[in-house]
Amino acid sequence: MRLRRIFSMAWENMKQRRLRAFLTTLGVVIGITAIIALASLGEGFRVSITQRMEQGFELDVLTVIPGSFLVGGIEKFNDTEVAKVREVSNISVATQVTRAPRSVILYNGDKNATALVVAGVNFTEFAGEVFPKRFRFEEGEMPEQIENDTLIIGYKVNHPNETEPAFVHPNDTVTMNTIVLNDTSQIFGSYNFTVTGTLEKTGTAGLTSFDYWVFISLETARNIYGNATDLIYVKVPDPELSESVAEGIEDLFPPYRITVVVPLAFIQQVNSILNMVEIFLTSIASIALLVAGIGIMNIMTVSVMERTREIGILKAVGAKSRTILTMFLAEAVLIGIVGSVIGVPTGYGIAHVLSYVITRFAAFQPGWFGDPEAERAAIAPIFSWSWVIIAVIFGIAICILFGLYPARKAAKLDPVEALRYE
Repeated sequence: MRLRRIFSMAWENMKQRRLRAFLTTLGVVIGITAIIALASLGEGFRVSITQRMEQGFELDVLTVIPGSFLVGGIEKFNDTEVAKVREVSNISVATQVTRAPRSVILYNGDKNATALVVAGVNFTEFAGEVFPKRFRFEEGEMPEQIENDTLIIGYKVNHPNETEPAFVHPNDTVTMNTIVLNDTSQIFGSYNFTVTGTLEKTGTAGLTSFDYWVFISLETARNIYGNATDLIYVKVPDPELSESVAEGIEDLFPPYRITVVVPLAFIQQVNSILNMVEIFLTSIASIALLVAGIGIMNIMTVSVMERTREIGILKAVGAKSRTILTMFLAEAVLIGIVGSVIGVPTGYGIAHVLSYVITRFAAFQPGWFGDPEAERAAIAPIFSWSWVIIAVIFGIAICILFGLYPARKAAKLDPVEALRYE
């Protein structure tokens, strides 16, 4: 008997038992829907997290920090160590940063604002070569000639309250009260700076979130806070070289002396973890298909009992056992196909509903310590043909696997005994 004829008969048998076929197919639909919904959401979540991390880090910029995250440390870099870092191969530029030991208060007339970080930088290297995309100016611009009283201010320092006017504008003079370090003690000093530019809002996270920073010249910072270097930012020509450059830098120092933050390796590790979580969730969703498979086995076993005389007649007129086997397996395949056709778009639609709920009620916040004014991150489900193919093949395979026993049972029926069956 031709395969097309077998599938036609299987379809007619399902139409004669519509309620039973509907309930059996519903289990497959639920399983496929769960897999597609969780896979789409998981893929969207992974992409959203990756994009946010890439916004918070330049993949071609490494951050060299004195001490270790595990052991800690208060040491800083000296000029000799900075020079050694610059000699490592495959480095485009290495720029040092000297920071204030704590946050400072800036005054502009009767107004004041707090800067979490005061960074002394070489503006040509830092803003022009390492972080050119971060220095987008709301007002003003990078001066051609950097003076010792030059100051560039981050967005959140300039706009501590969005409902009030900006704290400063270009060419304003601000007074900074800060700790002055000398060889024997720490004292407070006041310094005047001229604002040359105010930065746009970035809203990024990590060591490159400059919204709460103010920038002064490296020479001025070293005069105030000493000649030690707090951070070294290293730019590489290709992100793929970042790990080898990090190893070269680490070889210059004793164990636990430094920490090199490699954004690309960090993002790859996070991606790996999120992929495992995605696979775990879809594996849980697959349990629904296994439950549906048990229902298929149960329904088809009952169907074999109900159609025993029909099977006996088919065998009596010459139908082979493999034809009977194929006919029942065809019903299982059709259940899987129909369940997949309905389950895939349904799952993708439910993923969008869940995405809206998550974004609306449980959206995470970017920025340092969850900036309450930061924009909520939307998780958009991503349609993946690979997951669709996996879900459909798995669903049909489950239907065939659990339909095999009743199909074999029907194929092995003795035609004489089947015709006698009441």
